[in-house]
Amino acid sequence: MAYFSDPDARVLADRLQSLQSPVRLTFFTQSLDCESCPATKGILDGLAAASPLVTVDEHDLLLDKGLAETMGIERAPAVAVVGETDPGVRFYGAPEGYELVSLLDAILAVSANDSGLSATTRQRLVGLTEALHLQVFSTPT
Repeated sequence: MAYFSDPDARVLADRLQSLQSPVRLTFFTQSLDCESCPATKGILDGLAAASPLVTVDEHDLLLDKGLAETMGIERAPAVAVVGETDPGVRFYGAPEGYELVSLLDAILAVSANDSGLSATTRQRLVGLTEALHLQVFSTPT
């Protein structure tokens, strides 16, 4: 059974029509102790069905440990949003509710190869002298 209803799938397809380049959703799952992995897979498969420019690569966190480490993935479920390059955008947990909107925005931004940051913010970031690890947390609503 599809995760999204037909009307919701049409809304997703409309929203994803503005994609400028392909986006790969690299999904890390695990078969044991991951209650939200099936929901995450359903959401990602629904996004891929909504646009030919969205693909899903599924990997087992434990079996593909080398790739997980390379991508900085530490737990499942995890989704890396990758375009022409890997900008480091990661989602942990099932992207439901408001998190789905954030995932859609991330897919569009990665496809456009544009962070959406203002010129002033970009200029300030150029001055950083060390790596910055930014995390945003949200809770289910």
